[in-house]
Amino acid sequence: MKRTLLYITLIACLAAASCGRRERDAALVERTFTADTWERFDYVNKDIVVGEPTTYDLSLNISFTETYPYDDFSMVFTVFSADGMPYRSRAYKFKLKSPDGSWNSQLADGCYTFELPINKAFQITEAGTYKFQIEYRMPITPIVGVRCLSLVAN
Repeated sequence: MKRTLLYITLIACLAAASCGRRERDAALVERTFTADTWERFDYVNKDIVVGEPTTYDLSLNISFTETYPYDDFSMVFTVFSADGMPYRSRAYKFKLKSPDGSWNSQLADGCYTFELPINKAFQITEAGTYKFQIEYRMPITPIVGVRCLSLVAN
């Protein structure tokens, strides 16, 4: 039992470290995927309490393994207001590999980690609880080779 708990703790620590989050960044949303697989309709989301008007410089730190089958990554980032209505929503598509199929990132700790810009100067003008949601938009589901992600405010 102790060995199993130690093993689980070690894997969680390594996975969190491999997401490439820098210490100066505040992670708003984080997720480590079981077996490096992201299931369809398994939205990554978190409620964020905003006490006063706020501006975020948002980016997505995301790590992929060699098993990721695509050259790009498509997603939708949506923020819902306290009443459940979409506050902002935008689709993104990022190139992860060059035309020759090589990754546009260095391999470290078994992953290719990217810092993808989401929204500079994203403003929330009223206090309240907002839900930040990330949904992948890839053609085959589930997608494999996604290790972890963090939505960070720089």
